[in-house]
Amino acid sequence: MTICIKRRALLLAGMVGSLLAACSVAAQQQPPPWQQGRPEAASRSTLAPVAPPPIPTAADKLPLEALRLANGFRIEVYASGVANARTLRQGDKGTVFVSTRLLDKVYAIVEKSGKREVQVIAQGLHRPNGIALHNGTLYIAELSQISRIEKIEDNLDDPPKPTVIYSDLPKDEPHGWKFLTVGPDNKLYFQVGAPCNICMPSDAHAQIRRINLDGSGAEVIARGIRQIVGMDFRPGTNELCFTENARDWLSEDVPEDKLNRWSEIGQHFGYPFCHQGNIADNEFGWGPLLRRVHQAGHLAGTAQCRARHAVLYRQHVPSRIQERNLHRAPRLLEPNQENRWRHRCGKAQRGWQPQVD
Repeated sequence: MTICIKRRALLLAGMVGSLLAACSVAAQQQPPPWQQGRPEAASRSTLAPVAPPPIPTAADKLPLEALRLANGFRIEVYASGVANARTLRQGDKGTVFVSTRLLDKVYAIVEKSGKREVQVIAQGLHRPNGIALHNGTLYIAELSQISRIEKIEDNLDDPPKPTVIYSDLPKDEPHGWKFLTVGPDNKLYFQVGAPCNICMPSDAHAQIRRINLDGSGAEVIARGIRQIVGMDFRPGTNELCFTENARDWLSEDVPEDKLNRWSEIGQHFGYPFCHQGNIADNEFGWGPLLRRVHQAGHLAGTAQCRARHAVLYRQHVPSRIQERNLHRAPRLLEPNQENRWRHRCGKAQRGWQPQVD
C-alpha cells in the first residue's frame, strides 16, 4: 500500500512537472505584444520599438529651423530639461503642467523673477501619461488608477500627495497609458487601450470610459478602439475627437491611423475587425469568428464594416490623413475656436452603433 501511494505521488509530481515545463515553453514562445500579427514574410525585419533618449536634448541642440510650420505660426523653446514630456496642460494662473509616460513624475513650469523654472509636483507614479485640469484641481491618469490634487496652483511649493479616486483598471503595460480630458458634462474621459498589436480584446479593453470628478459613476461609452494618442472635445459641442493608432504588420503604409469623432454612447470604431474604415482584418475581419461576434450583436458584420466605413472614411476623414497613407502615430493638438480645427474635427470618422441584421 505504501509503495502504491508513493508511485502515485511520483506519477502526479511528474505530470505536474511536465505541465509546468510545457507552460514555461509556451510562455517563452509567445512573441512580445508589438510582434503580434507579424507575417512570416517579415520575420527577419529589424523593425522594433525605438527607445527614447535617457536624458532631454539640450535646448541649443534642438533643430527648430528644420521644422516646417503653417503660415502665421512660429516656434520657440518654452522650457528645457523636462525629461520625457508627454501631455501639457495650462492652469488658470498660467502654470504649465507636464506629464511623463516612461518616468514617474509630473512637472510644473512656473515663472519666477522673470525666469521659467521646472519643478516636480508629483513622483513615485506609474506611467502618469494623462493629466487634466478642472476648477483648480489637477487630475492624473496612471496606468491603472486615476488620482487628483486639489488647489494645485496654490500649493506648488509644497503640493500634497495625489488622492486616488478610481482604480478599477487593467494593469496591462502595452497601450496601458492613458489620455485624460474633462467633458462639457464635467466628467473625466479616458481610454483603456488594447493590450496587444492585434487581438480580441476583453470587455475591459479597447474602449473609452468616463467617470464623475470624484471617481464614481464609471461607464463605457465607446468600444473598438486600439489606442488613443490624444483626445479633446470639439469646442461648443458634445463631440469627443481623438486620434487612434492602427495595428501594425499589415504593410508599411496601411492601415492608416485615424481621427475619430464620438457623439453617442455605444458607438464602435472597428478594432479588431476592420481598420482605417474600409479594410477588414486578415484574422478577425472574416469567417466564423466574425459571424459569431456579429450574431452576438457586437458588430454589424464584414459587409457593413466595409460598405458603411468606406463611405464614412471618404466623407469624414481629414483629406491630409487620407492622402498621405499615414501610419505614423499622429497626435491630437489642443483644440481652439479656429475654423480650421473645427473643420478637421467635424469631418472625422464616426463610429457606428452595433446592430444585428
